[in-house]
Amino acid sequence: MSGTDGPTSGPTSRAVSEPTPGPTSGGASGAAPGPGSAAEARHAAPGDPEALYDLLRGYEGRPAGASVRGRDPVNTPMIRHWCEALGHPVPPDGSAPATMLQVWTMAGLAGREGRTGAYDALLGALDDAGFTSVVATDCEQEYAQPLRPGDEVTCDALIESVSARKTTKLGTGYFVTTRMDVRVDEVTAGTHRFRILKYRPATSPSGTPRAVRAPSERSPAGPSERPPSQRSPSETPRRPRPVVNRDNAGFWEGVAAHKLLFQRCDACAAPRFPWLPGCNACGSPRWSAAESAGLGTVYSYVVMHHPPFPAFDPPYAVVLVELAEGFRIVSNLVGVPCDEVRIGMPVELEFLRVDDALELPVFRPAPKQAAA
Repeated sequence: MSGTDGPTSGPTSRAVSEPTPGPTSGGASGAAPGPGSAAEARHAAPGDPEALYDLLRGYEGRPAGASVRGRDPVNTPMIRHWCEALGHPVPPDGSAPATMLQVWTMAGLAGREGRTGAYDALLGALDDAGFTSVVATDCEQEYAQPLRPGDEVTCDALIESVSARKTTKLGTGYFVTTRMDVRVDEVTAGTHRFRILKYRPATSPSGTPRAVRAPSERSPAGPSERPPSQRSPSETPRRPRPVVNRDNAGFWEGVAAHKLLFQRCDACAAPRFPWLPGCNACGSPRWSAAESAGLGTVYSYVVMHHPPFPAFDPPYAVVLVELAEGFRIVSNLVGVPCDEVRIGMPVELEFLRVDDALELPVFRPAPKQAAA
């Protein structure tokens, strides 16, 4: 596969974001690239993708950071704050949730100390070969032992693999995977793999990157490329259909009746959402449906700009709403500009018909009297 394009796919496709593993001890010659690698990349890129790939693979196995110490020991306040932000219970033994692994290695605004130059040289070689854009694609974590307050974390990072050249909707480029081994007293606590795509943006037939073409240079947009507000009803794509099964059918029956239903455990009275067959607090399978009054506050939110989806008109706000009954739901916030959405904003439920076959629960800012 050296130097060839892989299957075309979207930027989040697992088929594309799985780099092809290569050797971890140099390229075709077995030697790690030296100081002249950037110049070699400039020479290899125009007409010899195999030579460029051999050059890039020479970075595999080289360190990206050695014996970097975490800025702070594992500590209870950070564990508590993280758990509160994500709605995750603090483990009963006080240890850090396993998925906090990367938290203890983050450099913060001060920047990373102890980082080697090999990773920067690899990215520089890709830049010089014309692959100047970058997007993070995914990460993987493995957990070996829990981290507890007081643990001093160190980590070593290396360049694990560089994929063969791949073609995605964003453009053509290379997936670069780094592996970070997190240790406490020389004992491995976990492993964190992080993957990026370094790519050359896709271009139009005229050779202009699609991402930067002026509107006047673009061909007339088809129905799926125009925002919903500019389409006729017959042109508007339908939103994705919800998956209704025996576990959540009661919720969608409630939506059809303009009711926001949640589950309440018959054993411990804990509310839960989304609908599940058993209580995540006590494990009881017995529950009753209850109706929410639909009043709550914005617990968290994101504003979606990219990627565009045919049935949606960006930018739009996706919110995590905390209802008065004690559960949270992900939905859309309507009736307010995206830049005016705030955490803690009082909201109220309404039902939005998006097409002739689908109605969805959404939220809008609550009147002051309702918020009080």
